[in-house]
Amino acid sequence: MTDQTKRAQDFAALHVPGDPLVLYNIWDAGSANAVANAGAAAVATGSWSVAEAQGYGDGEQLPLSFLVQIVERIAQTVDAPLSVDFEGGYATGGAELTENVARIVSAGAVGINFEDQIVGGNGLYSIEEQSERIRAVRAADASLFINARTDLFLKQKDTSQHANLLDETIERAMAFAGAGASGLFVPGLTDLDLISQICRDSPLPVNVMMRGEAMTREAVAKAGVARCSYGPQPFVQSMQTLAEAYLTLT
Repeated sequence: MTDQTKRAQDFAALHVPGDPLVLYNIWDAGSANAVANAGAAAVATGSWSVAEAQGYGDGEQLPLSFLVQIVERIAQTVDAPLSVDFEGGYATGGAELTENVARIVSAGAVGINFEDQIVGGNGLYSIEEQSERIRAVRAADASLFINARTDLFLKQKDTSQHANLLDETIERAMAFAGAGASGLFVPGLTDLDLISQICRDSPLPVNVMMRGEAMTREAVAKAGVARCSYGPQPFVQSMQTLAEAYLTLT
């Protein structure tokens, strides 16, 4: 067993329903080192933060080769398992997608976020299409933790309609699990009762995006969540702190 495979297994084991892994998302080697030195069991990038830190927009506008370089520097700087927000994989599917994921794994990632929205297009991939895409991702590495993100809730801005998305969410979770996914990510969903229902019915450990005062680690743990992410919040807060520090000098 290679060190990276062992690290991937350790990372997967951190996903415990009811005792969620906290991933305070980072964007470069420096931020990864700060979080790891503070005691983080693992580190994970956020695509928006990584792109913004380099002057790019989100949505795969950061060149893939540049992302690979950033991932390499993070992996070489910290010993903690590293998960990379890989958006849509910079490909629609097939061998190109497998190759792209293999590059991220070779750079040092033991996990990725992989989303079902069509990057640069409209809507989501169908369940069948996304399942096939997940199979292409899995073909790159047997031990990779594939955090299958569904954008159902982010796309539906009217939160009163979120309950109507539960059936499709579980349908996607079932299909994605069958295709080789390791986890289910439901960003945009903040209703703790709905989160609890998904945790109960999903065959995959559930990851939520922490938004709002009600979504404390304790609250989502009670709902059965296995992983808490913070997305762009750490980067935004850090940049605000930097700007405020400058303002005290002027």
